[in-house]
Amino acid sequence: MSNRFKSGTIMATALLASAIAASASTGTTHIFWKDLRPATQAAAESVGLPMIAAKMPDRGETLSLDLQDKTVQLAGYALPVDRDGDLVYQFLLVPWTGACSHMPTPPPNQIVLVTPAQPYRMSEAYQPVSVTGALRPGMEKSQLFILDGVSVIQSGYTVRKAEVVNVGAVPDTITLPVNSPWSFLNKKKN
Repeated sequence: MSNRFKSGTIMATALLASAIAASASTGTTHIFWKDLRPATQAAAESVGLPMIAAKMPDRGETLSLDLQDKTVQLAGYALPVDRDGDLVYQFLLVPWTGACSHMPTPPPNQIVLVTPAQPYRMSEAYQPVSVTGALRPGMEKSQLFILDGVSVIQSGYTVRKAEVVNVGAVPDTITLPVNSPWSFLNKKKN
């Protein structure tokens, strides 16, 4: 192993440890999409398809109040709601690519309406991002303009004045079924 590789690995490890320590000192809780679902929806999670929760008696409208007003960090895919060119003023954070426009809409407890602290520069729809801010449960409706018209999407959570950063990958996402016409979205970018 070369010294350059060793020093790069050591530096990456130090940066990761520093980021974890910084988030611990600021009181940020790293959460996953499953944390936004109440325990009663665990069955939907066990089959790997959170969209099944939309067919449950509560239609996925039961929210988790455990994280109310806590500063959280959640990674997902950004789908613009309010934009001007490449500047996004508000977006939906969803757990998988294609949600809401090309695939079934996730249940409300799997959609977060995000308002960035500053306009976020987005280069593509469904851009993988990490959002940090105070999580507030509560139903909100947003108009989403998609290719075949307007759709009204109900989100179960909001994060206002959010810090938004690009990420390379989103942990805790579902894998689309092999027979899905959108299965090409499962392929990793090189």
